[in-house]
Amino acid sequence: MREAGNGSYDSQTESEENPLSQNPKVPSEELTIVVGAGLAGLTCAFELAEKGKPVLVLEAAPYVGGRTANWNENGMEVESGFHKFIGYYTLLPELLERAGIKLNDMLFWEKSMEARHPEAEEPGVFGLDLVRAPLKTVLGALGNNSYLTPADKASLIPFFTAGFKDYLSNPEELDEIPVKEYAERHHVTEQALERILEPLSSGIFFLPPEQYSSYAFFGLFAPGIPRLHKMRIGAFSGGMTDVMCRPLADAIERLGGTVRTSAPVRGLIAEEGAVRGVELENGERLRAAQVVVAANIRRAQKLLSEHFSSVSAFKPFFELEAMPHVTAQFELTEPLLPKDRTTFGPGTQLGSFGEQARTTFRDKAGRTSIILVDPDALVDLPEEEVWRRTVDSLKAIGLDGVDNATDYRIIRGDENFYRLAAGNEKKRPKQVTPIPGLFLAGDYTKQPFLATMEGAVISGQRAARGILKA
Repeated sequence: MREAGNGSYDSQTESEENPLSQNPKVPSEELTIVVGAGLAGLTCAFELAEKGKPVLVLEAAPYVGGRTANWNENGMEVESGFHKFIGYYTLLPELLERAGIKLNDMLFWEKSMEARHPEAEEPGVFGLDLVRAPLKTVLGALGNNSYLTPADKASLIPFFTAGFKDYLSNPEELDEIPVKEYAERHHVTEQALERILEPLSSGIFFLPPEQYSSYAFFGLFAPGIPRLHKMRIGAFSGGMTDVMCRPLADAIERLGGTVRTSAPVRGLIAEEGAVRGVELENGERLRAAQVVVAANIRRAQKLLSEHFSSVSAFKPFFELEAMPHVTAQFELTEPLLPKDRTTFGPGTQLGSFGEQARTTFRDKAGRTSIILVDPDALVDLPEEEVWRRTVDSLKAIGLDGVDNATDYRIIRGDENFYRLAAGNEKKRPKQVTPIPGLFLAGDYTKQPFLATMEGAVISGQRAARGILKA
């Protein structure tokens, strides 16, 4: 990986010369600049580099990965959030294979998930792998009656049946209805709503069921229906930058592309209604034939609005809300849970979490990451208060081992996710824009896999296809 200021580039503050000036065979009129080295930006760059196209990736952070990253936060190794790899992804595994990244070296596959509720007699444990653990999967659905009664389970059948039907036939109408309202229309019991639907909404994308779009809810699971035999969850075998994103960036460079970190972009260079390059925070002006904005949603909105605020095609995108995210990550003297697997905490501040000392952070005696629910209420609170609420919630579901925590970090932000609230689906922009030389990539752009890693890959591939067709 090439860091800014390490001699890979000559500073061209005044001349606007080709940033790849060490290679005179790459004129700026053939170059694509990708702003952002998250999974969407890296995907786009890889697709172009694989086709022999010159590409330069610019990343503001000193590491690649964006929302799928890990780094050292004041002496503690942290990750951007509690991420898991879904087994029914298709394009992401295929991309990684082409980049020389072996999936089974990158992941530990989980065969079950757990849900803990403060009022439940015992946790619900549900199998995930219909092929490799069919008995556990079937018994999980039929059992766990102390966690969810047969009547509660039966109430979910018409809800899911109607939901998947409406997802295919009435997607725009479905997007206008919050999950809780849709559940009430189909007479889902209160306990099923709280113990199953709440974990599957707020436990994955933070929003409570009364805000979460029904289209987004069913859209997350619908692509997996034809691939039920692939339904399982993978925990990363290390930090996501280390095991996935940096190897992907290295593959781009092996193909002739360049990835430059610690290179924040100040703005786009727009001339005569077209995008002709970017200007960095240090004053460098880098010209290119195409620019792919693959930054997070708020940064992308800011970059576009500087020059194109009056473009009617972008108006819905400028109205698309971002939502905050808050995670608690901590180390312990011993594991918090007996198994490293995805766990949900409905009825508490805990969305989804997991012990990671046996998988992602194997050099630690105990290590846990937690997605916290209702980030709107948490994002501006002092870290000590967020931690106190996290501890209280863990103890409410019987995890007193949190008292063995030795260090913690609260990782939060308000720029990385688009809000999966009712009515927002129609505001997502396409990857190919009406502005010559300007393309978008990011899971907030229009694609069927919503705010997921697979969605990020799809967006990057669609942006690359648009460039290759131009």
